Amino acid sequence: MINIAVLGYGTVGSGVVDVINTNKDIVNKKSGQEINIKYVLDLREFPGDPVMDILTHDYNDILNDPEVEVVAEVMGGVNPAYTFVKSALEAGKSVCTSNKELVAKHGPELIKIAKEHNRNFFFEASVGGGIPIIRPLNTSITADDVMEITGILNGTTNYILTKMSKEGLDFDTVLKEAQDLGYAERNPSADVDGFDACRKIAILTSLAYGKHVDFEDIYTEGITKITDTDFKYANILGTSVKLFGSAVKQDDKYYAYVAPVMIGNNHPLYAVNDVFNAIMVKGNVLGPVMFYGSGAGKLPTASAVVSDIVDAIKHLNDNVEVEWTEEKLSLTDFNESVKKFFVRVKATTELADVQNIFGQVEKIEAGVDGEYAFITDAMSEADFNSKVENLEGFITRIRVQD
Repeated sequence: MINIAVLGYGTVGSGVVDVINTNKDIVNKKSGQEINIKYVLDLREFPGDPVMDILTHDYNDILNDPEVEVVAEVMGGVNPAYTFVKSALEAGKSVCTSNKELVAKHGPELIKIAKEHNRNFFFEASVGGGIPIIRPLNTSITADDVMEITGILNGTTNYILTKMSKEGLDFDTVLKEAQDLGYAERNPSADVDGFDACRKIAILTSLAYGKHVDFEDIYTEGITKITDTDFKYANILGTSVKLFGSAVKQDDKYYAYVAPVMIGNNHPLYAVNDVFNAIMVKGNVLGPVMFYGSGAGKLPTASAVVSDIVDAIKHLNDNVEVEWTEEKLSLTDFNESVKKFFVRVKATTELADVQNIFGQVEKIEAGVDGEYAFITDAMSEADFNSKVENLEGFITRIRVQD
């Protein structure tokens, strides 16, 4: 029998307990031993819940118990999660986490500590919820030079953009609906401003290239400036707008960003709608492969955590190598990255003036009073920003990806 502890009995923590209890025979068979949840840590009480029999309010009960071999950290946030996880690893306990903030900030350090103590730090659930992506990047896509990772990494923003596209609703209306349904927090900034997706693409980029990517170095733009008018044009063009987290290797330079992108119906991520997530990984030999599924939610995320628990038990005294060092990956200035741009301008802007600045472009009409749009040729961010300063009547722009 293997004793484990669960830190946090919120949405994901209760899901971990549920998955282990519901699929007890399956997880015990796959781990090769009976899994016993000896402790659940939480500051709250849960009257009437069976978890009360194993509930503790003191983390030291877990840390100082040599019978606890694996700890599942599902508290969220950096503190006190970092202190708890670090001390657990130093005490010779493997740790599994769904905590993207923790992994993005302290991942390489915790991986190193786990290796030093011949235990493991697993974090499959930190990106994509129930979608298996961390393990494939670490163990499956190892013969390829990864040229690109692009993902729809946040279910809340994807839900909002999908509703805006299909129902013609404005951002504020759909955001309120998402909040009422529990898809968005009362303070939705982490989602709609792109910070959640930023931490996730930082983790994926670090794993793909083996060096630490600081999420604070990644250009991040959310969806708060996307309007229902943008989708009128998108529908005319047969395109859609998605919030992408992307990392690209090009000519030995590395670019990473989070931003809304307009894509055509031939793009692999075009049909990913509602709260679903998907991640495309493109190798120089393998080509593109897709990972799709529920990117969040109680049971999908808990399922990924429990899978890590099983893996940790199977490798109790055998560190699984994770190539992610503390050496920092140098990202190239995002202003050097090259894309096309969808641009909306006021109707008073002469097409000849647009073409004088951007070259030959076609006018796009969507029945919107007082404006029209066009799509540029590929150019750098810096070049576009320089040109658009000279464009009278500029309204907004969205990056375009073929």
